[in-house]
Amino acid sequence: MKTRPATLADLPTLVDFNARLALETEHKVLDRDALARGCGAVLEHPDRGFYTVAERAGEVVGQCLVTCEWSDWRAGWLWWIGSVYVPAAARRTGVWTALHGHLLDRARTQGDVIGIRLYVERANQVAKATYARLGMIDAGYDVLELLPLPPAVQGLAGSQPGPAPTDTPG
Repeated sequence: MKTRPATLADLPTLVDFNARLALETEHKVLDRDALARGCGAVLEHPDRGFYTVAERAGEVVGQCLVTCEWSDWRAGWLWWIGSVYVPAAARRTGVWTALHGHLLDRARTQGDVIGIRLYVERANQVAKATYARLGMIDAGYDVLELLPLPPAVQGLAGSQPGPAPTDTPG
């Protein structure tokens, strides 16, 4: 098995895998055009993250996305793993172990990555057990979201358009 950074040539597979992931884990049908724009943006703009894929016999059999968060408490990068998908036929064959190992090696080589985190759908006990076998633990946090952003409401703090923040004193 080979692991490597994803390229634009992998875009159709990334779109397909992400659509399948959403359907299998959350019973959501995602807009494939939006997926193509989202995955393509990551591939074209490395500051947004990166995809890694696993190949067996020239066929992509797994993927994961990494986005980066700066930790001001620890003065280093946390890599957030998301969009982990391995097609059913390739599960339990070492694909995720290979992807995970590749990410650990890459993070160690980079030098300023202090840890790896991921979020997992609360009811996905199979995935949680897989991650635990690789040494990952419950970090003790819940994920909250405001998605999509609500429209501005007159009179509410934070809802009024204002000038863009600047780095220079006013």
